[in-house]
Amino acid sequence: MPNNEDRGFLKGINISAFLDVYQEWHAFVEGFCEVLCPWPARYEPSEELLNDLKGDHHYYQFGRAIGVIAWLGLALAIKEVFCG
Repeated sequence: MPNNEDRGFLKGINISAFLDVYQEWHAFVEGFCEVLCPWPARYEPSEELLNDLKGDHHYYQFGRAIGVIAWLGLALAIKEVFCG
């Protein structure tokens, strides 16, 4: 079995802690929806939301990346339906 020095840059990562609290989900979903629904929000973000986005910015960015992939998938699906 390899020791920790042989595991590269992912050593010590704990996958069971991925999206395990609501603040992380909040940041992820906000980033995802920001891309999927690109028009401006119709409200001012709450202090709680801003704190979640600042505290878990990497989840926000991951949500944005998944949102772009979802947009591309949706565009390809629409193309297939209408253009064959």
